[in-house]
Amino acid sequence: MISNDSTAVRVALAYFRAWTGKDMDKAMTYVADDIVCDAPAGRIEGAAAYRAFLEPFSRILTSATMLAAFGDEHTALVMYDTSSLPVADAPGAELLTILDGRIARSRFIFDRAPFDAARASAD
Repeated sequence: MISNDSTAVRVALAYFRAWTGKDMDKAMTYVADDIVCDAPAGRIEGAAAYRAFLEPFSRILTSATMLAAFGDEHTALVMYDTSSLPVADAPGAELLTILDGRIARSRFIFDRAPFDAARASAD
């Protein structure tokens, strides 16, 4: 469900399609150089660190489905389901702040427990 066609939602969806399509070069064109991301593992600052955080997950991603996207000109909230090699069902959500057409801030929410359990069982 997409509630509107705002600037922020358009950027968020383009970014989502790129990283879930494993095109990290394209995905990073939507990310500001000085992005700040608050994720379950802690704060990530800067585009290089953000890419290092997201790219390994994009490599093990097997599918992603957008559930909802809402926003206005500067803020988008997206929620999606992902499946990956280690975890079959992992929902995620991001609250994105868009400035000058790029993601400047992300509050990234997902449950780390299934990934921790998958890592522990693989050891």
